[in-house]
Amino acid sequence: MNYFNYNGKILNENELIIGPQNRGLRYGDGIFETMKYKHGNIILMQDHFERLWYGLKLLQFEIPKLFTPHILEEEIIKTINKNKLKTARVRLTIIRDTGGIYDAKNNFPNYIIETFGLQEENGQLNANGLQLCFFENAKKSIDIFSNIKHNNFLPYFMGAMYTKKMHCNDAIILNTAGNICDTTIANIFYIKNNTIYTPALTQGCVSGVMRKWLIKKLEQQKFIVNECCISKSDLLNADEIFLTNSIYNIKWVDSIENNTYKDSKTRQIVNELIRTESEIYC
Repeated sequence: MNYFNYNGKILNENELIIGPQNRGLRYGDGIFETMKYKHGNIILMQDHFERLWYGLKLLQFEIPKLFTPHILEEEIIKTINKNKLKTARVRLTIIRDTGGIYDAKNNFPNYIIETFGLQEENGQLNANGLQLCFFENAKKSIDIFSNIKHNNFLPYFMGAMYTKKMHCNDAIILNTAGNICDTTIANIFYIKNNTIYTPALTQGCVSGVMRKWLIKKLEQQKFIVNECCISKSDLLNADEIFLTNSIYNIKWVDSIENNTYKDSKTRQIVNELIRTESEIYC
């Protein structure tokens, strides 16, 4: 049996915790973080909590004094230990309490911690490249909420359903201008003539923790990294494409529709990160 944590209480996965008037259920009123736990640590924990706290303030949650990153870290580790995991994917979901759209009972955060086992080799570069497709049916808006991981993720989960239908590994999400945003579960980068490009935060992509960390490390490796507006044509004409997230680190892309890509520079980047940043890139 798997266990989860609701506001500091360890419960088994079959226990119910919210009713039909919960605003998280009714309106998607909340925010989440997905983190990796390995070697006894939450990887890039400070960056995850900085993004979380920014989102909580943006969504106008009232933060109690005892609701702190340190407390959440303790509760995450308690839940991991209860589930007897050594390497884990952690999902921390925060929702508001009950109420209608104009009359929330309160603005305090209620948290749910779920932990799932990961294979030790999870963070290694994929042997076979990913196959991607474009999801055109829903576009990601560009607004003050675009960069946080809020619970209103309609383009992403519909994109994930489309991915399965098309027998791809992931789907590319476009913004309302029709330009590249990210994918259903990752930030996207491409390499062209030794320059690395990724959508700027102004393009509506999630402000990925691994994205932020990787840009710094790429610049230290003397790569030119350009955060900018990227068209579909730009991406399709890339030399190499790779995806990043906090769980699998980097995955290289073999194809988008009928276009195929190399992986030599991506492997060079990954090998250098393994050599110099093994505590994070693991």
